[in-house]
Amino acid sequence: MSAGIGCVACWETIPFFSASKSTTFPVLSAVRRHSPSVPFVSSSPNLVMSPPEPLILTPLQHSPLFDYHCLDQQLLRTLAYDALVWSSLHGLLVADKSVQNSGSVPGVGLVHAPVALLPTPFPENHWSEAIELAPIFNELVDRISLDATFLQQSLSGTKKADEFTSRLLDIHSKMLQIDKKEEIRLGLHRSDYMLDEKTKSLLQIELNTIASSFAGLSNLVTELHRYILSRHGNLLGLDSKSIPANNAVNQYAEALAKAWSEYNNPRAVIMIVVQAEERNMYDQHFVSAVLREKHNISTIRKTLAEVDQEGEILPDGTLSVNGQAISVIYFRAGYTPDDYPSESEWRARLLMEQSSAIKCPSISYHLAGTKKIQQELAKPGVLERFLESKDDIAKLRKCFAGLWCLDDPNIARKAIEKPELFVMKPQREGGGNNIYGDDVRETLLKLQQAGSQEDGAYILMQRIFPSVSAAILMRNGCWHKDRVVSELGVFGTYLRNTNRVIMNKQSGYLVRTKISSSDEGGVAAGFAVLDSLYLT
Repeated sequence: MSAGIGCVACWETIPFFSASKSTTFPVLSAVRRHSPSVPFVSSSPNLVMSPPEPLILTPLQHSPLFDYHCLDQQLLRTLAYDALVWSSLHGLLVADKSVQNSGSVPGVGLVHAPVALLPTPFPENHWSEAIELAPIFNELVDRISLDATFLQQSLSGTKKADEFTSRLLDIHSKMLQIDKKEEIRLGLHRSDYMLDEKTKSLLQIELNTIASSFAGLSNLVTELHRYILSRHGNLLGLDSKSIPANNAVNQYAEALAKAWSEYNNPRAVIMIVVQAEERNMYDQHFVSAVLREKHNISTIRKTLAEVDQEGEILPDGTLSVNGQAISVIYFRAGYTPDDYPSESEWRARLLMEQSSAIKCPSISYHLAGTKKIQQELAKPGVLERFLESKDDIAKLRKCFAGLWCLDDPNIARKAIEKPELFVMKPQREGGGNNIYGDDVRETLLKLQQAGSQEDGAYILMQRIFPSVSAAILMRNGCWHKDRVVSELGVFGTYLRNTNRVIMNKQSGYLVRTKISSSDEGGVAAGFAVLDSLYLT
């Protein structure tokens, strides 16, 4: 249950605090102890909530959970107001789904992105561990993409059970038949992790190789939290310098710009493949703005249907869309069956793969990021197929959670007996697709009774139980207190031209925080808010 709700629109007067820039951490003048006999009244009119647990009066950063719920209501109002003003002035925005055309016409129906008001504590040693993994995963994806036999064989069972994966594999097969080589390979990846409370281990949730979002907005959330702490850090007992730098949008743009340069056609543009309705368009526009302002490179935005209508491959292999040569195709759509409502979209995907344009991702990179491939990589001896460094292999294995296919009867039985310990994952991206709790048992029993090959569409994963912390969540101008869990996503950029690795590095991060009672965690899907880290 949330501990309080407040809406900025309800506030009549909001006093501003003058925060000292002292780096000492005084006290808890910002923290109020409530008497158990007095109800805790939130800033929303007529809303009375239960009092929080008594707070031990120590500096806030020493609290194991950073108990933001005990902050003074007046201070919270000021923080929330400042955050909303900053977000509006700096473009930390998404389209308001309640406003018509907000997802297709820029500037219509803007609302601040859902955010955590203050950063989430995270151990610095695990942060360093996640950073070190990024270039290893980048290289791993590239090597998997070159092993067509591994991709086709590993996904053969999934192909029979899942139509979407089958269509992707068909395109991959056609590229093999025409011996299509991707000499220049660009990857903009994001590897997502949770910190398991019981084992204190950093465990990977998934590796995203297509449409890895929020490089633009995550960059801004980091700056927002640094701003909040620079103004009010002495009252909170927190130092803005403990929030790690996040330059994701510039590094994504840099990778795209270097790929554009490698293509070596100064008249060509970068094409961003988008959904027709996109509430998160401003995250994408930030990348385009950096490309234009810092690298002098133009971008165009097209849906898959528009590519089918306007696209053609010239005799030299160049992809031309509405008469414009395309050097790099940056997919921010095409990762879900919903993006392919007709054959038009599939024709567009095939056309782009057949062209000489650099694809981000190529069809093989896309397949390398599927859940089934993640599960295959967890098998003994499989990583050794792609990597030589024993140290790198050990680092990857350390972050792997338990992953199994459904044809293992022992694992299936355990999942039916204790479904709360497992997550059932289909081959889908975008949030809202996984199966949890009793639904795991019911789905497994149905699949067993049907006796079909549909179980090839799923994998089973160990359920991770992260630490629960206190947070102030902001959405649609209102804030509320809740117990939350957080997921860290580390961006990686990779660019290779034949045997020359041009770029391979960690490139910023994303934190998504959701209420602890929620299973799913997608921000765009409405399950979570954007956040940043406070290293401890």
